[in-house]
Amino acid sequence: MANFVVQIEKLDGKGNGQAVYWRELEEGRRKKLRLTVPQTLPGEQVKVKIANLERKRQKADVEEILSVHPERVTPACPHFEKCGGCVWQHWDYTGQLKEKTKHVKNVFEEQGFDPNLVRDTIGMDHPWNYRNKMEFTFAPDGSLGLHEQGNFRNIIPLETCLIAGKRMADAAMEVGRWSKEHQLTGYHKDTHEGLLRHLMVRKSFTTGEMMLALFATEPPSDRLEKKAEDLVERIERKFPEVKSFLWLENREWADRVQSSKTHVLSGRDYIYDEMLGFRYRLWFDTFFQTNPTQAEKLVELALEMAQPQKTEKMIDLFCGVGTFSLPFAKQVGELAGIEIVETSIESAKRNALDNGIENTHFLAKDARRGIDEIAEKFGKPDLLLLDPPRSGAGGKVMRKIGRLQPERIVYVSCNPDTLAPDLKELVPFGYEIKEVQPVDLFPHTVHVETVVLIYRKDK
Repeated sequence: MANFVVQIEKLDGKGNGQAVYWRELEEGRRKKLRLTVPQTLPGEQVKVKIANLERKRQKADVEEILSVHPERVTPACPHFEKCGGCVWQHWDYTGQLKEKTKHVKNVFEEQGFDPNLVRDTIGMDHPWNYRNKMEFTFAPDGSLGLHEQGNFRNIIPLETCLIAGKRMADAAMEVGRWSKEHQLTGYHKDTHEGLLRHLMVRKSFTTGEMMLALFATEPPSDRLEKKAEDLVERIERKFPEVKSFLWLENREWADRVQSSKTHVLSGRDYIYDEMLGFRYRLWFDTFFQTNPTQAEKLVELALEMAQPQKTEKMIDLFCGVGTFSLPFAKQVGELAGIEIVETSIESAKRNALDNGIENTHFLAKDARRGIDEIAEKFGKPDLLLLDPPRSGAGGKVMRKIGRLQPERIVYVSCNPDTLAPDLKELVPFGYEIKEVQPVDLFPHTVHVETVVLIYRKDK
């Protein structure tokens, strides 16, 4: 164990400080140590503790901050130092937004684009209690919490969560107390033993409806029947807004939120949510934007950039349950949505019916094949919107879009590192970037969404 003083040079992709220390060896030789220093900010001088001097890359623990960044603040959450739910609560929110803008500019410049196209990141007026969905995990002793920073196998028990909606956090803590009082075991990732695995909480900030989904290795019957009844009674008494309470069986070894059988403890198996006046049904596995306040801004931005017209045809690629499809369908002549997840497509169709929208066609297919099928039946679109996963759309899909030659493209991205390379694929097809607007959907984390408008040059 050794102590050194280092300067934080920059942040890595996970939001941790990065520093270099040159250790003096015998005969004038030096050894370079690359250090990851969590919860530090660029420019800070810190005294760190290093466990192993022989490793060239390693994590270092902060002993003392010798020079403090002017934007450093006291974290609001009592669990921040250990919990992995947030990484930047020690950074003033304006500083977080500047860092996100800087990151988007950097990745665009690396791909040969003008960084001045990137506008300042749109933040939140109140960057707390913004999430409408959280997934908590049970520790082997039955405690409920979130994974420790940098240690996926360790669960930090929680008394609160400041990024979740308050009633959501309160309901989760009630389930945690129930688990401990009944001395129920949590699932052990190594031995694959234990009962309780995860708790997913969803809440609509518009309708007020809440869903609780408890994932366990056994059904809520036989030895668990009385315990499950006690839990239902507690929740119904304290949280009447819970309109869907599910017990889901998950016996798989993979540590994912999944279900082989669903038991409805009370209410229905879905809740209603709304966005921009459109109504959506959400099941436990439905993907829906987790920050409804900023998600509405995303949709409004996309509409403002795209300027859809009633005479136009449009494709919504990676359409999910229709988050963008429904608002756009109101303003275009025809809309075709493509999504590989069949349950999402079924939800999109149902959501369109629920909202009285009749000019949509939804196809369950992967993006590349879906584009070909839709183009054959639908003709060339005037407008194409895509909202791919963090891995991006990929070169093959982007080149297929380029060959399709839509007049305008709106790319909604949750990962600037895959966004910029995807956009570069469109340049040989005669496209240029017109607008780049980052939007912060995840305050106190490194993640940033970006909406980009791309035009064909001849238009």
